[in-house]
Amino acid sequence: MSDRRKRVMDVGLSLVALGVFAPVSVVCAALIRIDDGGPVLFVQERVGRGRRTFRIFKLRTMRDGEVTRVGRWLRATGLDETGQFVNVLLGDMSIVGPRPLTAADITRLGWDRPEHDGRFRVRPGITGLVQVLGTTRARRSSALDALYARTRTDGLDLGLIGVSFAMNVVGKARVRETLGHGRRLAMKARRLATSLRPTTR
Repeated sequence: MSDRRKRVMDVGLSLVALGVFAPVSVVCAALIRIDDGGPVLFVQERVGRGRRTFRIFKLRTMRDGEVTRVGRWLRATGLDETGQFVNVLLGDMSIVGPRPLTAADITRLGWDRPEHDGRFRVRPGITGLVQVLGTTRARRSSALDALYARTRTDGLDLGLIGVSFAMNVVGKARVRETLGHGRRLAMKARRLATSLRPTTR
């Protein structure tokens, strides 16, 4: 996928998403204020394409280092991420791409070395392979980010967007459980097909 076509798709889908999620975001903002009276938005500096920094916008889910009651629900559905569609319109992010990290996280993971530059050749994303799969292991995350940076396609982006929307509706845990069940069934089918394959003597 060319950068220009991806950018056009990002802007178009972000405008649609902001329209769709606007009523939900207003309700979420009200719940955050009612819950603890704190600010609605969480703003933090992250590292983006070309290792340039930008400010990310999310609905706040924590207070004094603890996840709030409303925050647990927002995180479970991914609705705390909706503010990042503004980042997409500003050109800091894409809808699909590697997870946007802080400079401290990049240093901790050792991804500040030149061999990890490939990850930063694309814009970070609201969703992506790592975000959908819920991967926490650094090596696997790095491999998935590098894979996405090399093999971006319209189909992959649209598939990840569809899965992410399902997570907004029914929750991340349920969708990941379904994805895991599907992968296990596929693996069993492959093993069965291999066992039934006629052998040659």
